Amino acid sequence: MQILVFNDNLKLKGDFLIKLKIFEKFEPLLTRKKEISQNLENISKVLELGSSKEKIKILETLDNIDNPEILEKIISKLDDDDVEVRGEAFSSLILNKNKISDFLITSLDAANKNIRGFTSLVLANRNETDAIPEIIKLAKDERSMVRSCALGALGHLKAQEAKEIFLEGLSDTNLEVKKSALQAIIDLKISISDEKIRDILKEKDHEIEKMISLIKK
Repeated sequence: MQILVFNDNLKLKGDFLIKLKIFEKFEPLLTRKKEISQNLENISKVLELGSSKEKIKILETLDNIDNPEILEKIISKLDDDDVEVRGEAFSSLILNKNKISDFLITSLDAANKNIRGFTSLVLANRNETDAIPEIIKLAKDERSMVRSCALGALGHLKAQEAKEIFLEGLSDTNLEVKKSALQAIIDLKISISDEKIRDILKEKDHEIEKMISLIKK
């Protein structure tokens, strides 16, 4: 009986040693996971509360991030008060090596006009053609800045299916929207009537006149 107890104790001791070795094996992974969590928390804090210089510095390192919370923070910086921070956030999203198109497309519905507009341009620069149907919706946005960005993005993506939208854009009340539409028409070699040309030339804008001269060639 004593031998059995002794043997059982040996077995228990052996199990304990095995579990200890397993823990020692995974302990670095657990430590690493904790470090990553703390790092993400620090990144989030800097993006939310840091100075412009701190935000720019951290954004320069985030071109391979795939954490949803951090991606959301980066996208929110497209509306930062500092134009340089907005630019760095823009670059970070364009250069991101991960598949983040679904996340970006969702942001096209953001309440903020800068996020809607600039995200459409990010998608265009990433050549995310799957986003074309959603970007087309922004061509009717209430904010002229968003409409202009959307038309520019569609032109860059060579969205031939948006031909009528580009032509309609020439009649927009906003001059920059008209220019974006006209540039897309030029790039995609879309036919434009003489009547449309005469109407847009009424703007008496030097840039538009220069663009129209390219069409006539």
